[in-house]
Amino acid sequence: MAGSTLVFARPRTERRGLRPLARRVLRSPSGAVGVALLAVLTAAAFGWSWVTPYDPAAQDLSVTVHPPSLTPIRGNVHLLGTDQLGRDILSRLLVGLRISLLVALAVVPLSVLLGLVMGMVTGYRGGWLDLALMRVVDAQLAIPTLLLMVAVVAVLGSGLLQIVMVLVIAGWPTYARVVRAEVLALREREFVAAARAVGASDARILARHVLHNVLPTVLVLATLQLPVVIVLEAALSFLGLGIQPPTPSLGQMLGHSQEVVWRAWWMPTIPGVAITLLVLAFNLMGDRLRDVLDPRLRGLGQL
Repeated sequence: MAGSTLVFARPRTERRGLRPLARRVLRSPSGAVGVALLAVLTAAAFGWSWVTPYDPAAQDLSVTVHPPSLTPIRGNVHLLGTDQLGRDILSRLLVGLRISLLVALAVVPLSVLLGLVMGMVTGYRGGWLDLALMRVVDAQLAIPTLLLMVAVVAVLGSGLLQIVMVLVIAGWPTYARVVRAEVLALREREFVAAARAVGASDARILARHVLHNVLPTVLVLATLQLPVVIVLEAALSFLGLGIQPPTPSLGQMLGHSQEVVWRAWWMPTIPGVAITLLVLAFNLMGDRLRDVLDPRLRGLGQL
């Protein structure tokens, strides 16, 4: 009809839900525990100078390998003990937590951005570009992640920026594969065909129709990949290829405790527990977020 306007609505599956996403996550005990645990760890990590007065790099050879204690030693109280050089473990732990969080919060968004762009373009356009990029992704995924990271660190060197680059290089193919699979299914849907029929450009279709439906899956994947990044960063630091002294990291603390593990149980235990709690917090949040955003679970009334 002349003068009429055709409006093609996108699927509203992901828009349903009367409450904000954060409140829906917190409705579950597991989600609430994950958020609370992460909030406590984050507050301690970024406010470490208010939690403990000690310099994490300051050495005191008169109190080396001292166990956790509330008793002052030469006027200082080391709640979580000291290491081989007399450094306060609590101070080093909180700075290590901050490093782990900073690395994870830098790596995951960059990996998501790169994987999202690559996956959407190749999945929607197809052809030789899709074939070439997916073969690169397949080849990279065939290499063990830790071996790949060690090889890249050997080229780029160690340091915070280098570690972020290494983990982004290792992580983006996972997002690209998932996004490509989603786009391959979405590009044949009726709402995409309708938008194409009225002359919408590929860029507009990807931005306004495809991206809207891909984001929930990517968001859940990103949340579940945060603990993976934390563990990988700790593994590199444990091997001496990650964050370099004097800046402490959780993996570095684990690596340095190998020599005294049998007589100083607190040195490997404390950073190990910190990594476990951090990973647990993100896993609880990721599991709950998946339940909230998965329409199949929503249909079963699990929310």
